[in-house]
Amino acid sequence: MVDFRIIVSDGNTGLAHQVEISGGHANGFIGKSIGDVVSGDAVGLPGYSLKIKGGTDKGGFPMRRGLPGSPRRKILVTGGVGFNSLVKGMRRRKTMRGEEISSDVSQINVLVEEYGNKSIDELLGGGAGEEGTNEESTEEVAE
Repeated sequence: MVDFRIIVSDGNTGLAHQVEISGGHANGFIGKSIGDVVSGDAVGLPGYSLKIKGGTDKGGFPMRRGLPGSPRRKILVTGGVGFNSLVKGMRRRKTMRGEEISSDVSQINVLVEEYGNKSIDELLGGGAGEEGTNEESTEEVAE
């Protein structure tokens, strides 16, 4: 059985929500690539369209757009996903995963393309209440 952690980013509010999916809902993501648009029904967001932006595998290696397939590869990179150059022109061989989602992927990052009738906070729960509790706890420690 495949388990994925889906990170749903909302571009309008700047908030991200984490959702765990498994079973039949997770199988809908297998075979999709970075840049594909999927329905939000599998994540619990009916009426929403989600665009796959990236992810990581179980070993923590990032997915990289432009690498066909799903296996890990050691590629020579100068910048972009998974490598920040310290010096201009620096190249380094890094292990990356291809852009296709397979059962080895553990986290998938998605961005909301089209919004549904209800807000994401109503459907997935959470954002504002969690932030409020964190602020209260920091105030108590400061006093």
